[in-house]
Amino acid sequence: MKILFLGDVVGVSGCNAIKKNLKSLIKQKKIDFVIVNGENAADEGVGITEKISNDFFENGVDVITTGNHVWDQKETAEFINKEKRLLRPFNLFNPSPGKGFEIFETGDKSRIGVLNLMGNVFMKKCDNVFEVAKKFISQNKLKETYDYLVVDFHGEITSEKMAIGHFMDGMASLVVGTHTHVPTNDTRILKKGTGYQTDAGMCGDYDSVIGMNKENSIKKFFRLEAKKHFTSNGEASLSGVIVDCNNKTGLADKINSFIFGGDLKNTN
Repeated sequence: MKILFLGDVVGVSGCNAIKKNLKSLIKQKKIDFVIVNGENAADEGVGITEKISNDFFENGVDVITTGNHVWDQKETAEFINKEKRLLRPFNLFNPSPGKGFEIFETGDKSRIGVLNLMGNVFMKKCDNVFEVAKKFISQNKLKETYDYLVVDFHGEITSEKMAIGHFMDGMASLVVGTHTHVPTNDTRILKKGTGYQTDAGMCGDYDSVIGMNKENSIKKFFRLEAKKHFTSNGEASLSGVIVDCNNKTGLADKINSFIFGGDLKNTN
């Protein structure tokens, strides 16, 4: 099973890169399943809409994960209840619309579990992510509940992401971080067989400040008069990871970072 995970899609440039390139990349890389974090995909760079979600699905995305910006487009709270392929963080305070975990069946009847978690440090308040993860893995097992498990950990700090990766090592096919929009150079398979990368990076214009207009962002750091943040819409890089999973164990046989197009050095 070959799974492509792409980091946070940011604004128009990120969406256009998905629509322009994803189908051909799926064919070229022989990808079986695609997961994309879409929480910054709206034109403003925050939230996601029903139209954008459907555009992603039409272009080869199987599941969309999110994070702290999941409700920034008002329509999402209603749309997410009828679209099981759009997930919100599993550990959001209840009651919250939608789901944070779902099992998806592929064409060959493989069952892929996708779990969307959000960190607690410097993030909007949600239930303790480690307690929630502990309860989850006590109730769900690799090769019993699902054949493969992918965990999107949407978090601000690297230590929290690394800790959840090690905690879930051997119990997930892939644990990958999102939210900070910069791909980390620590792609590896952990000791017990889980594929891991601290942050997948973003699908957006890297001639920017994490996807936002760089001149305006610099003004904000100088505390000068600046506009509300708006996205940078040059050519986007698609950033993420590709993991080859063992069909018998569900764990990772191989993992590679993936960067395509735009300003970053391509790894394809």
